[in-house]
Amino acid sequence: MYRDPAFLADLVAIRRDIHAHPELGFEEHRTASIVAGALAAAGLEVTTGVGGTGVVGTLRNGGGNASLGFRADMDALPFAEETGASYASTVPGVFHGCGHDGHTATLIGAARHLAATRDFSGTIHFIFQPAEEGLGGARAMVADGLFDRFPCDRVFALHNWPELPLGSARTRPGAIMASADKFRITLTGRGGHAALPHQTPDAILAAAELVQQLNTIVARRVAATDSAVLSVTQVNGGHAHNVLPATVTIVGTVRTFSDAVQDRIEASIRAMAAGVALSSETRVAVDYDRYYPATINDADCAALALNAAKAVCDDVAIAPDPAFTSEDFAFMLAQRPGAYLWLGQRDDRHTAALHQPTYDFNEALLPFGVAWFDALARQLLPHE
Repeated sequence: MYRDPAFLADLVAIRRDIHAHPELGFEEHRTASIVAGALAAAGLEVTTGVGGTGVVGTLRNGGGNASLGFRADMDALPFAEETGASYASTVPGVFHGCGHDGHTATLIGAARHLAATRDFSGTIHFIFQPAEEGLGGARAMVADGLFDRFPCDRVFALHNWPELPLGSARTRPGAIMASADKFRITLTGRGGHAALPHQTPDAILAAAELVQQLNTIVARRVAATDSAVLSVTQVNGGHAHNVLPATVTIVGTVRTFSDAVQDRIEASIRAMAAGVALSSETRVAVDYDRYYPATINDADCAALALNAAKAVCDDVAIAPDPAFTSEDFAFMLAQRPGAYLWLGQRDDRHTAALHQPTYDFNEALLPFGVAWFDALARQLLPHE
């Protein structure tokens, strides 16, 4: 069914409609309505408003007691599209630059296919989550009782992966995506005339010294056998050439795969900030937010995900390394065993990376994604 031209054409139409009308996190009202309507039309039980704008469609078949969760994300990104596509975003400054429109269409396709074929025994919950892009929509759904209301023995999700060619699949046991932390350090002096620097603590000089120190943390305070990234992304302060500002802020991100490394880096940032403040006679405040944990695959579920992919893709292998980007499916994996799979989407026309203004989801990926979810259902919920 999932290779039927009419079936795929309808999924393409859904995907392009969502693409042309993107919505940011927790604002996916139109998208959620499309999803709910498609699931209801396929005969699923539909629950809306889960974790805000989340939708869950439930499909039961046979007498099996096992249950699965299949997840897709629905939100877009806050930047302008430059693809020139006929179905390009009609919303200024909002764009499906990560392919969540394609993920949503894929999971709708999987729900339709499994509802029509019924080649499984048990329960499948199709989870359409809001606000993956930095706002923690998966966390909101979990807090809203996702797994109490819709019990799942295992949960699975996929993401298109432009670094891999179309027709390939990768995942790995353990960490596959990094945690995401953000920090904001505020250094405060008194401000004063630039011609009289001896009369005021220099917050800019203190910030410059601290930026240099921060960039030594991974090299000198994290073991070489561990992996981490610390990047300073903003330094803000001052409005005039002849005024020393009273306040300077430093903003950045930390990525790693280990709670212990997270602890070490946060403690080092706080210690360095305190030391610079002491030596420069400024005051310091550190705001450190661990907003996404690392995405950790269950080893058995990762093997099951790869086995299902072998029925779909010609090139299937264990990913040699995790990615330093983050993913809030981590919140679901912290509650239930499961796995997150990368499906390759690169071909001659689709070469742009995720989060680039020229990125476009490769619609040739749709049958691969639908088939993977179908293979998981048949593998993990076999007829008795």
